[in-house]
Amino acid sequence: MLVALSLTVSGCALLGGGSDGRPAAAPLPPETARPSSAPPEEIFPDAPTVKEPFRGSPALRWADGAAGIEVPEAKAVGGFSQKQVTQALAAVRELLVEANIKPATLRGEHPKAALDLLDPLQKDGRGLMESGLRKPTKDADPVMLFSRFDPTETRVLRDLVKTRGRITYEKGETDGELLIRADFSFVYPVVKVKTGNREVDRSVIRRELTFALYDPEEYETTPGKLFMVEWAMSSGNDDCARSVDGFLHPTFPSDRIGQPDTSAAPSGEAVDPYDRSKSLDDMPQECAETTRS
Repeated sequence: MLVALSLTVSGCALLGGGSDGRPAAAPLPPETARPSSAPPEEIFPDAPTVKEPFRGSPALRWADGAAGIEVPEAKAVGGFSQKQVTQALAAVRELLVEANIKPATLRGEHPKAALDLLDPLQKDGRGLMESGLRKPTKDADPVMLFSRFDPTETRVLRDLVKTRGRITYEKGETDGELLIRADFSFVYPVVKVKTGNREVDRSVIRRELTFALYDPEEYETTPGKLFMVEWAMSSGNDDCARSVDGFLHPTFPSDRIGQPDTSAAPSGEAVDPYDRSKSLDDMPQECAETTRS
């Protein structure tokens, strides 16, 4: 299977079955630092089902949706008060939720609430995303910030999302600049719209984002709004062969039967999309096969 950017899913299973009576997996504690290694891999992982779409995935132990986005304790830093830092952290958290968890965003609707958190004065930030939503291009692709699935092709099963990651913050290069970094992975169980719940697969999206809050007395900025400084993403199970249209395009086993496509075949070493021990800068920047979904 293929992936846009750097990852591709390894496979999925037909839907069916349910709980087999085993005890529920214990939830993981919140992530407070970069892990030292990837989660262990099972030789024969359980297949996902409609009732248990995260079976066989490390995400089974992750938090559900917005509960997995926790903010650190706010302290005054770089000329910003504790209250200002608290508000900035809350804005980043809200943006992550609106961009990656809100059902309307996942269905491909316009993410106005998320955009409104960004500074309208930044043409290569909010302006770039607004342009990409109107007319997606390689350099202005809204999936770089928003998890959007084509509503005519794919839907997220019961709007379920598993989330894991962390937020940190620090003083910028000068007083009047607060940098907030977010590194999160989102796992979505997906099904086809046309055929219904016959096949289930998972898309694994990871985002590394850096936002800045600027002091309006020092910078030309809109008070309380966020600037986008850096953003990177990897998408497991996203068709490399598709042209840019502003949506993620998961593939399913039935898509590949009798229709081999080598136009954008995975290359290089297989990648574990659940490995959060490395920065995205250290991951392949082209289509690559994944070890699991």
